[in-house]
Amino acid sequence: MNPCLDCGACCASWRVDFDRDEWAGAGGQVPETLAEQISSRLCRMRGTDRTPPRCAALVGTIGVKASCAIHEWRPSPCREFGARANLGIGDDACDAARRRHGLAPLSL
Repeated sequence: MNPCLDCGACCASWRVDFDRDEWAGAGGQVPETLAEQISSRLCRMRGTDRTPPRCAALVGTIGVKASCAIHEWRPSPCREFGARANLGIGDDACDAARRRHGLAPLSL
């Protein structure tokens, strides 16, 4: 089973900046309502620059049942994060995010 389908810790731990070309406002797929342009080349997922961060696209309860509402349109940093977690293997960033939310690291 893919632990990412229930976790969501990464979506509530890190700021998510991505290239403007991925934003729907510039012809990409990340919905305009869930991200904002912060510079001429960068956009940011709403909610990820707050304290504590929580991506506006995150739905559900972290560690119980959490998912990305825009999974198929998510930006590249989200696609690249925890690429091995679907195999039940977390990297350092995944494990740190899970610890922040009281969840056991995947890399035991």
